[in-house]
Amino acid sequence: MLQIKKIFISFLISTSIVFLLIPSHSVNALSDFPFIILSQYEENLDIGEQFYLVAFTSTGKQATWKSSDSKIASVNTYGIVTAKKAGIAIVTAKIKDAEASCEVKINKTNISLNKTTASVEHGETLRLSATTSNGSKVTWKSSRKSIAIVDEYGRVTGIKPGETIITASADGSSVICTLSVKLPTVKLNTINLTLYRGTSAKLSATVSSGVIPTWKSNKKSVAIVDATGNVTAIKNGTAIITATVDGVSQTCEIIVQKPEITLSSSQLTLKKGSKVTITASVSSNNKPTWTSSNTNIVTINSKGEITAVSKGKAYVYAAEDGAKARCTVIVTE
Repeated sequence: MLQIKKIFISFLISTSIVFLLIPSHSVNALSDFPFIILSQYEENLDIGEQFYLVAFTSTGKQATWKSSDSKIASVNTYGIVTAKKAGIAIVTAKIKDAEASCEVKINKTNISLNKTTASVEHGETLRLSATTSNGSKVTWKSSRKSIAIVDEYGRVTGIKPGETIITASADGSSVICTLSVKLPTVKLNTINLTLYRGTSAKLSATVSSGVIPTWKSNKKSVAIVDATGNVTAIKNGTAIITATVDGVSQTCEIIVQKPEITLSSSQLTLKKGSKVTITASVSSNNKPTWTSSNTNIVTINSKGEITAVSKGKAYVYAAEDGAKARCTVIVTE
């Protein structure tokens, strides 16, 4: 503001001296030819900057102001010019029968970005920073928010694997960073397990992105898995357990094996009406199911107690998850 005052005062002093030196009849002649003198005739600004353009008129009347493009540079009634966007505008001061113009050039805002390419994983955060040539505020945008998002401070967060463009903008200028959200690496603590029916085991996955995997069994009738990787064997057979993160999967083969059953006796001879208990050793430690081939001859309960009913021959069986062992029982009178 002090500089503007100095310019204005210097114009007044200079003009006053000129008028004092000119004869009065010449001054009257000058009034027939009005003119305007500006404090400057060209200016270079950054967007958002202002400057004060002073107009001295020979008639002493206040000039009116106009911009050739107010979207580029606007001017108010006092000659204050404001830079709006990059380009060139002509600011004109006008009185009756006279005008003078100043060419105002508005510089394009330059943006510097700390990264033009970057990569993160799902859930990982990266900070982008941008500076502008005129100190104006930067706005941020992601072209694919399903891949990665960016906040008002340039902090980028990966959402899922893929590629997106992060744009930093200011005053109509923009620069971009190509961002890739990488596929994670997934590793299981084991790729195969052997279990008996009813037993469980814990699978764990190491994921580079730290994202919790989803677990799935391809044969729930054989083995099931919960959300934390706990596997439970249901019946003998083979099932594949899969851990998946963002489309990347690793598998573990689960074999639910048949148990081995050993009976305390393979053959018994009983008198009609007598009882005896047979035992079974099962490798899975599960209790077997007992059955008789002919309950008219022998019966057997859940504890393995055999009862001789009538004369003849029958078989009793101990069964567990597809495995079976047999004892021959002969009943005499």
